[in-house]
Amino acid sequence: MIPTFQKTEIGEFPSSWEIDRVDSAFDIQQGKQVSSRNRDGEHQRPFLRTKNVFWNRLELTDLDEMHFSEAEQTRLELHANDLLVCEGGSIGRTALWNNEVEGCLYQNHLHRLRVKGRKADAQFSVYWLWYAFDVAKLYFGRGNVTTIPNLSQSKLAELPMALPPLPEQKKIAHILSTVQRAIEAQERIIQTTTELKKALMQKLFTEGLRHEPQKQTEIGPVPESWEVKPLIDTVEFIDYGVSQAIPKTEVPNGVKIVSTADIDKQGNLLYWKIRRIVVPERTANRLVLKHGDVLFNWRNSAELIGKTTIFEEQDEPHIFASFILRICAGEKKSHNYFLKHLMNHYREEGVFVKLARRAVNQANYNKNEISVLKIPSPPYEQQVELAQAIGAVDAKIWSHADKKRSLEDLFRTLLHELMTAKTRVHELELS
Repeated sequence: MIPTFQKTEIGEFPSSWEIDRVDSAFDIQQGKQVSSRNRDGEHQRPFLRTKNVFWNRLELTDLDEMHFSEAEQTRLELHANDLLVCEGGSIGRTALWNNEVEGCLYQNHLHRLRVKGRKADAQFSVYWLWYAFDVAKLYFGRGNVTTIPNLSQSKLAELPMALPPLPEQKKIAHILSTVQRAIEAQERIIQTTTELKKALMQKLFTEGLRHEPQKQTEIGPVPESWEVKPLIDTVEFIDYGVSQAIPKTEVPNGVKIVSTADIDKQGNLLYWKIRRIVVPERTANRLVLKHGDVLFNWRNSAELIGKTTIFEEQDEPHIFASFILRICAGEKKSHNYFLKHLMNHYREEGVFVKLARRAVNQANYNKNEISVLKIPSPPYEQQVELAQAIGAVDAKIWSHADKKRSLEDLFRTLLHELMTAKTRVHELELS
């Protein structure tokens, strides 16, 4: 039998799906206002803010506290499977409460939605709101728009939502949750492997690979056979990039220029983000990057100074911006990937922040300062071995990051397909 469809204000859906207001399926309650007057009192309780609520996820490591009277505690008590919806900030962002923190309440920039009757499944409803607010933008313009966008209780109550039969809702939620759990598993592997890499670098840069005796130096313990030298004595040269603003809009005929924003915290160069700039040909020729050049971010916020990457040859010329130093390691002098891992290790250990000249929310570490930076300098063949050992861990991180991205793409595809009934699961048997 061919299913029939109905046209509604939010799209075309199967006739067996009900399209109704949010308040037809949920009781809605807004939280308590945060103010200095409301904070004082003997009944201090943890409470949730919008900063704790993400899509289908709660971040509970940093909970604030406030006084709640007994009446407020009764009115704002959270139950398992309550939805928490952001009223401000990223309006509509929704997560499910599962009694993670005993006695936790919530502030007035969050709405609590509690299922009433048997029209809605709580987890399905989280995914529906994710789809409607974030993916399909079905509710665009429906919030109150003043100086700060917000979603009032009355506006939230009247939003239309698609409600398949309850068994189908549960199957949709089960499938999407399965993919979400797979994404979370990849995130845990990436986090664990990243922590392993950090510990490995600490060990390798102080103990090496050969279990030889250590010696104390001005930069701490290093293997006995290693030297400690100023960076400039271990490389061919260090130079600045072009000092010119990079246009925010695309320049069709310019040369690609690597900026600090194109290097992530893990030391990856994000080639797809690189913009173009128009510079004199002479300048471009002088600053053209060569395969294997080390790029060091010397000026930015304190937490980002020291981001370091390696340029790999591309189909067209690239140059680099003024807040980046190019370090040419030189044949058989220093291994470029050894330097990359060492500089990123120094950044994570806070070395550059401690040594930098500080401005407001900024840290600078210019060419002269990095030239005299003391670094461990093992024999070249050991640098290669160290770089390969750390690179093997990097490869594992990249592999799982690729899997995570693929799963995220799958999730968004399924979210669209299932919420628009392009793919139906109502007849699917799930164990």
